[in-house]
Amino acid sequence: MEVIVELTIFVLAAFVGFEVISKVPTTLHTPLMSQTNAIHGIVMLGGLIVVGFADDTLEQTIGVIAIAFGTINVVGGFMVTDRMLGMFTRKRKPPPAAEEEAEGKAS
Repeated sequence: MEVIVELTIFVLAAFVGFEVISKVPTTLHTPLMSQTNAIHGIVMLGGLIVVGFADDTLEQTIGVIAIAFGTINVVGGFMVTDRMLGMFTRKRKPPPAAEEEAEGKAS
């Protein structure tokens, strides 16, 4: 009976999470990524605690999976955030001497 209750909570949480995330507009994506990085950092810490206090193989496996998923999400979140912030950087103009050399070689 306890397994059915936990499975029901998991399915409902997955459904609610999907519905909430799918409604996020793209302009809020970057600020939310920083928040999810913090949350996944907590997931990694929780996984480390589970592995530290694990008594059997199942608990160790669940802890390692939590650490792996949290790490993947943190790294991916930083990569996406860096790429999106890169779109707002100004491109440097080449120095005037380089422009003249490029024009001379093109002729």
